[in-house]
Amino acid sequence: MSQESLPSDGGPEPPDALPEYAERVLEVAELIPPGRVMTYGDVAEWLGEGGPRQVGRVMALYGGAVPWWRVVRTDGVLLPGHELRALGHYRAEGTPLREAGRAAQGHVPRLDMRRARWDGGAGTGGHT
Repeated sequence: MSQESLPSDGGPEPPDALPEYAERVLEVAELIPPGRVMTYGDVAEWLGEGGPRQVGRVMALYGGAVPWWRVVRTDGVLLPGHELRALGHYRAEGTPLREAGRAAQGHVPRLDMRRARWDGGAGTGGHT
């Protein structure tokens, strides 16, 4: 997927500028409280634009400067290749986890999405 496929306002951007949609996605990631998560689809829904794949692309390209571990897959599986880094953040923040079953690869826990998922509410000025 190319950067051109990200939603935009249609205006020209300087070569080094962060795409407007990417800025908006990263702003949402920064709003998610410690110990809580939103799915890629939740972020797209919050913005009213794009979808899970576009949000995932933004996070992959630009998410390193924000709490990337708080934007997750809907099934609660930790980001492949970054499981241990994310797990350290989740444990430090008290994010609800479900212990991995014996069949789980590497016995890495999953997020407890029922308890960890944030809807944008709770006095943060976000959408509910």
